[in-house]
Amino acid sequence: MWRLFKVLIVLAVLGIIALAAFAYLGDIEPEPRETRVPVLLEP
Repeated sequence: MWRLFKVLIVLAVLGIIALAAFAYLGDIEPEPRETRVPVLLEP
């Protein structure tokens, strides 16, 4: 029982570390680009 508890704690800590590393090191910003969409105005 204690072994399972230790494994769950280790997995949770590793998951938190992986999430923090992804947040700091991952390049998740989108490239800025211009978008033009034609709009039809009906009277």
